[in-house]
Amino acid sequence: MFAFLRPFLPRGLYGRAALILIVPIVAIQLVVSLAFIQRHFEGVTRQMTQSLVIQIMFVLDEADRGGSPAEAWARASGVAQPLEMTLELPAKWPDLTDRRAFYDLSGRVVIETLRQGLPDLRSVDLVSDSGDVRMLLQTDLGPMSLSVSRRRVSASNPHQLLVWMILTSVLMTVIAYAFLRNQLRPIKRLADAAEAFGKGRSVAYRPRGALEVRAAGAAFLDMRSRIERQMEQRTLMLSGVSHDLRTPMTRLKLSLSLMPQDDEVRAALRDVADMERLVDEFLAFARGDAMETAEKTDPVALVARVVDNARRSAGSISLKSDGRGTALMRPDAVMRAVENLIGNALRFGTRCEVSVTVTERSIRICVEDDGPGIPRERREEAMRPFTRLDEARNPNRGGGVGLGLSIAADVARSHGGTLTLSDSARLGGLKAEIILAR
Repeated sequence: MFAFLRPFLPRGLYGRAALILIVPIVAIQLVVSLAFIQRHFEGVTRQMTQSLVIQIMFVLDEADRGGSPAEAWARASGVAQPLEMTLELPAKWPDLTDRRAFYDLSGRVVIETLRQGLPDLRSVDLVSDSGDVRMLLQTDLGPMSLSVSRRRVSASNPHQLLVWMILTSVLMTVIAYAFLRNQLRPIKRLADAAEAFGKGRSVAYRPRGALEVRAAGAAFLDMRSRIERQMEQRTLMLSGVSHDLRTPMTRLKLSLSLMPQDDEVRAALRDVADMERLVDEFLAFARGDAMETAEKTDPVALVARVVDNARRSAGSISLKSDGRGTALMRPDAVMRAVENLIGNALRFGTRCEVSVTVTERSIRICVEDDGPGIPRERREEAMRPFTRLDEARNPNRGGGVGLGLSIAADVARSHGGTLTLSDSARLGGLKAEIILAR
């Protein structure tokens, strides 16, 4: 319903809470000011002006009883002086139009009430002297000017109620926001702890706040403990399996190396080497980066080190970077992910371009090649563990065990990011991009 307002609304929890507090208070202020205060002061102004009209009519009656202007002025002055009115008879006014300031709302009521009660009224001036009301009235002996204090027709200090109402509203808003902030702070801490855990970091957190927030915090801690326990158990189990498998493979490799080196023995040695590589990659995928501690790392220097290592045993690799800075990450895990992407690019292509873009909120590591790429409909399948699409690319360049992209995607997710696959516009092959949260 209010979709057009969405771009202008605050996105943060504190901003929205402040908006929830301020909007009703401002709305109440406007309603009270327009519907009650204005009508109240208009009614008071009208009553005070009507009382003044009665006094002015009495002064006019006295003036009309005089036989000459001097006698009329004397009789009217005798009555007007106790009533704190100033007379001028005869009077000369250059302008016969009513005058008031555009912001003088009570002045409109004053002029309207005076004209209703004084048929002989010719003009009202509320501008020449802001402290007086000047009137021009027609008498039997000529025009008469009459001035009275503005306080006689308007309530004194009407702004005081508004000032007190605004000050009270501001004070209550500040107090309410302080209490509300104490309730929102535990929610913000819970969100920060969950966000950090999603990026692979475990920060200290203790549930606080209302009962519902404490329950959510306790549930989060239980969930985090279970996940960490499962990761640790998986790593320990697979480490034991790897150790148990390496021992017989080492014995088998030693036995084969002592045998006469014919074609069958050499083929068996290659099979053992493939088994060792399979065990190493499987363990790397299962372990992920659970055993590594996050630390401040320069992503550009890290990727440059990976590219330098790859250049020693591979073909054409270029590197370009944009932006500098450090980020909290697990460097060995990120290096392993980038190595897998570069290895895939060089296995299925002849050229590889690597780029690193460091922004305020993210790190983008892009690896492009000139190989056959991966069909769009199979890219999601390619990132699943133990999925090999070699037959769709180039089977003559060697194959892996189907864990390279899975490891890269797992590392990206553990750093609060993603791995995306697309077409390379520059080289025509595959473009693999790791986006890490900073």
